Amino acid sequence: MNPWSVNFCRLCAAPVTFYQNWRGRDYWQCDECHALQMDKQHLPERECETALYLTHENDVDDPRYQQFVSPITEAILSQITSDKIGLDFGAGPGPVISKIISEKGYQTKLYDPVFYPDNSVLTQQFDYIICCEVIEHFHQPAIEFARLKSLLSAGAKLFCMTQLFDEDIDFAKWHYKNDITHVFFYHRDSLNFIQQQFSFSTVAINQRLITFTN
Repeated sequence: MNPWSVNFCRLCAAPVTFYQNWRGRDYWQCDECHALQMDKQHLPERECETALYLTHENDVDDPRYQQFVSPITEAILSQITSDKIGLDFGAGPGPVISKIISEKGYQTKLYDPVFYPDNSVLTQQFDYIICCEVIEHFHQPAIEFARLKSLLSAGAKLFCMTQLFDEDIDFAKWHYKNDITHVFFYHRDSLNFIQQQFSFSTVAINQRLITFTN
């Protein structure tokens, strides 16, 4: 643990306290929003991230994959009408949610810095945004949530899916941290901070599904 790496939370800017070292990587917990974050000196390079993403088996026709993302799919189908325009932010190589809802008449644009790097889609606003297994990859979550907020029209919804961190988790055995591209783990307090800091009207937490309303 190098003294210079002691820093501040990359979400709320509060001080952080050393939490644990796992396989040579240091993790820190925010004293305020209680998010757990990988030390900045251990954040993976883009080339490493891309190589790992390409090993994921994200077949959009795989029923298991479709079931995995079903919390967001079902939320969109029940809360959003098909005349609305959405954005799949961080769509990855297999944008399964967009495929499923497109078959039901929904229109969704894709953005991913690696697989769909079309920055022109980030110049408009959307009625809903999909962030499925994306926010845990944010190296700078404060910057990314500010961007997501700017992309939402009035009353729009931001649907996120991730595994939350809490004090009952045995970090050494927690599989979610084993993916080295998972660098930021949110606590319920982190989500409440996001709601207040970025002026979302509400945040709803239902296990892996987090819904912010603009």
